[in-house]
Amino acid sequence: MKRREAGEIQEITPGLRGLIAPNPGPMTHWGTNTFILGEGDVAVIDPGPDDPAHLAAIETALAGAKVTHILVTHAHLDHSPLAHRLRRKTGAPVLAFGSADAGRTPVMRELAVAGLAGGGEGVDQNFTPDETLAEGDEIDGDNWRLDVLHTPGHFAGHLAFRWNEFVLSGDHVMDWSSSLVSPPDGDLTAFMATSRRLRALEKVRFLPSHGGALHDPRDRLGWLIQHRETRETAILNALSPKLQTIPEITASVYSDIPAAMLSAAERNVFAHLIDLVGRNLVAAEPRLALDAGYRLT
Repeated sequence: MKRREAGEIQEITPGLRGLIAPNPGPMTHWGTNTFILGEGDVAVIDPGPDDPAHLAAIETALAGAKVTHILVTHAHLDHSPLAHRLRRKTGAPVLAFGSADAGRTPVMRELAVAGLAGGGEGVDQNFTPDETLAEGDEIDGDNWRLDVLHTPGHFAGHLAFRWNEFVLSGDHVMDWSSSLVSPPDGDLTAFMATSRRLRALEKVRFLPSHGGALHDPRDRLGWLIQHRETRETAILNALSPKLQTIPEITASVYSDIPAAMLSAAERNVFAHLIDLVGRNLVAAEPRLALDAGYRLT
């Protein structure tokens, strides 16, 4: 996939087209990629933000086609809100893993109940699919079939869809940035497990929801795993038996970060600390929270 203007329709390969939403930004790159799979009866994957111009562009791309499925990788505001408006126009059901908080681990549920909200791209709290999907499900269309992969990490209910040698991979891995993992929606423990599982896939090309195609995703996933492991080592090296706060740890690990990125860096450190506490390498006092103290066990 090459960079193109918002609304411009690109044939990626026979039977698969893409167009980009007009929502460029630091979290979305040049915008959200919406995919249309099939000829005649089609599936729309990640309709994108609730933007009338993007809806009009999708309708132009769908001229002469019938939408039979609307698929959503996850319920971030740049992916899912347009799904229900598209459903009203086409009558097609919306399929996803579940509601915005589906799939969270007990730890993440406890953090959410305690008041922790996700950072970054924003959660579509009103999102509810018509039908739920799970790992191993198959979606059959007119001369196409998708295999469903549950790929938590960036988002608890994150899905990817495999079609032949292509994997529509959502936000898990991209060619221009490391993926955001912001609790309670993001879970670093799950992110690392998913990265290793996806890296084991052979002879596939990834089509992320932001940026260009990954023709050798194994290399990129290997880099992503190493990047997170390097960050973990830096956090462990910054810790000691003495309690430290997340701002203190972040200042040690991100010594030259711009002030505008400090909040995101602190959320990233927190994601690692949750994972390290779960592995009994770090202790949180008095409890696991953004304002807790952390020390080596």
